[in-house]
Amino acid sequence: MSIYVIDDHPLMRDAIVMVLRRLRPAENIVELERLDRLPAAVRQHGTPDLFCLDLKLPDTTGVSGVISVKTSYPGIPVAVYSASPAADMEEACVEAGADIYIEKSAGSAELTAALRGLLQADDEREEATAAAPGKLSKRQTQLIAMLDRGMSNREIATQLEISEHTVKVHLWRLFRRLGVKSRTQALHHARSHGLLSSSN
Repeated sequence: MSIYVIDDHPLMRDAIVMVLRRLRPAENIVELERLDRLPAAVRQHGTPDLFCLDLKLPDTTGVSGVISVKTSYPGIPVAVYSASPAADMEEACVEAGADIYIEKSAGSAELTAALRGLLQADDEREEATAAAPGKLSKRQTQLIAMLDRGMSNREIATQLEISEHTVKVHLWRLFRRLGVKSRTQALHHARSHGLLSSSN
């Protein structure tokens, strides 16, 4: 398994790789400057475990890079980072399939927290799928209960002792698992399918 970091700016790429090496020292990290080099790199280095993707590459426009990666590798998590403010591009990236959006202006601690959150959420997703493909993970069940209590992302992060970035990743994964796009829809689905009774 390999983590693919795709960015045409060497300094930013180095910063991402440095964080990833701290978080996953045993993981093979593959660095690319362009998206069109990805298929050959995957053939050489093996199955992707995570994509860290610069939104603006020489061979992408808008969210085309996210769409391309998710089309070719639908089950693999994608962390997108960009110089654009989250208010401008985060929603479009998530709609295209990104798991998390990180502003390039974020400090090292925030970048680390975001990537750690994504990796932890993905580990939990794999454990849940292996244990019971049709059921929610323990964390997802907790989230449903917290949403039912009207808790904000910050309140959830405080109670679970995780970062708000990690909460966002967990929520996005929960929404995808349920086939919904918002907290309201998630709660409606949970109530309709009896998921709240098991979360208390």
